[in-house]
Amino acid sequence: MDMEEKIKTIKEWLGKGSINIFGLPMSGKDTVGIRLAETLGARFLSSGMIIRAMEAEQNKHYTDSGELAPTNVFSEWVLPYFAREDLRESPLILSSVGRWDGEENQVMDAAADAGHAIKAAVLLNISEADVMVRWEAVREAGTREGDELTKREDDKRRDVFQKRIDEFNQKTIPVLQHYQSMNILVPVQADGTRDEVFNLLVDKLYAFATRKNW
Repeated sequence: MDMEEKIKTIKEWLGKGSINIFGLPMSGKDTVGIRLAETLGARFLSSGMIIRAMEAEQNKHYTDSGELAPTNVFSEWVLPYFAREDLRESPLILSSVGRWDGEENQVMDAAADAGHAIKAAVLLNISEADVMVRWEAVREAGTREGDELTKREDDKRRDVFQKRIDEFNQKTIPVLQHYQSMNILVPVQADGTRDEVFNLLVDKLYAFATRKNW
């Protein structure tokens, strides 16, 4: 089956639901998520982008050290987005919405209540060594797609970036295990080129949506 038919099938399966994409920092969550949203005619929501924007607006500094924002801040700043009127008629592609163990239940409830039930959670699989290579490349280049280097503390300091990796391992892995227990976790190898990763993601979502070779 060609790519166009696979995309059509995924659209029909997704409806107005959500796909939540997770992975280590620099695994490509936003890059892949934005492209998937454009392809499916969906809206893209990144908890990281929302929180950083709110931090700037309110002069708060929860995440500068590389730690995840506290759950109460996540609940106050991010969860209300699901009920926004301008998102009501669209499917959603989420980038790591609910990264702290326990937040996944809040996310699933808020998404379902707003008509955007989470249909799948994608895990972009890549090694810590590979994401560190990507971080080094970004630091040398002085830019990162979708961000300005000066606005991302984790793009400037190795210790902060390593803290984000540690936070993923300690706090987000249990979230992924929860999705896995629900049989909605879709692992995707993410160490290839952008096109390779995106095409593999489409293949995996198509297989999951139709339960073919799953």
